[in-house]
Amino acid sequence: MTSTTQAGPALSAGPAPTRPHQTRRSRSRRKWLEIGLFAGPALIVFLTFVILPIVLAAVYSFFNWNGLTPLERFIGFDNYVRALTDSLFLGAIGNNFTILFASILVQGPLAIAIALLLNRKLRGRTFIRAAIFVPYVLAEVIAGLSWKLLLSPRGGVNALLEAVGLGEFTQPWLANPDIALWVMFGILTWKYAGFAILLMLAGLQGVPEELQEAAQIDGASWWQIQWHITLPLLGPTIRIWVFLSMIGSLQLFDMVWVTTKGGPVGATNTMAVYMIQYGQGQPGYGSAIAVILFVISLIVALLYQRFIMRRDLAGAITSGVR
Repeated sequence: MTSTTQAGPALSAGPAPTRPHQTRRSRSRRKWLEIGLFAGPALIVFLTFVILPIVLAAVYSFFNWNGLTPLERFIGFDNYVRALTDSLFLGAIGNNFTILFASILVQGPLAIAIALLLNRKLRGRTFIRAAIFVPYVLAEVIAGLSWKLLLSPRGGVNALLEAVGLGEFTQPWLANPDIALWVMFGILTWKYAGFAILLMLAGLQGVPEELQEAAQIDGASWWQIQWHITLPLLGPTIRIWVFLSMIGSLQLFDMVWVTTKGGPVGATNTMAVYMIQYGQGQPGYGSAIAVILFVISLIVALLYQRFIMRRDLAGAITSGVR
């Protein structure tokens, strides 16, 4: 008997199982695609309008350039040496730091005191809040020109002093080098204190009322409650405001430019005002001033974040979950 073997039809194999590493790879690609889709436009704008100008300013600062001719006259660090040996620029740096420390020592406590007052139930509280915040929303040009007219020799301030019998105190407020910087600081306090007060009021809303009520039951006075409970809990808000105030003081330009243009004789000069005044027609030198301003601001910001805001930043950083 002869047996024959017939080959049957081949069995069809099912779909190949997906390998784990292929799944992880596809998920990773999809994740980076989503990140690029959402963050890409913002990253392009940031690189184009922030990083690129910084790099170009650093390049231009090494040339004696008028902005029209090609970059040919390389002079190394001469622009930086010129700036750092100019008494007017050194005075401008001093003015920036004077306004910085004065803002922290004067505007901060003033804003906290007014915010604590406005946080209580007070008749006309809404109107007072609006009146305090109005100067901050005014355009710097309008505010600066208004104060320039009011503080002129025949302006409203001197007229008011004469009307109330204090004519001996009248003077050219913005033309006296001995007091011009402090007058300018008073204008800045009037202009920007509203933002500090608003920020402090927002921070006070996060202070639990239960803690204050418990302290009252224990016999603590209002001042003790504010000193031992409210202010410590307001600490993160205060530290954020100090950081914003520091950066704003170092980069101060518009109010000073509109009001005094850095005068008289450089008494109210700031680094940004000096850069505009002496960088016109000399983009290379102006770029060196811009780089110095950037480096000073960066160092101050990094030191403040490293030693002051360390606790706040530590709580905001979380490790990724795998």
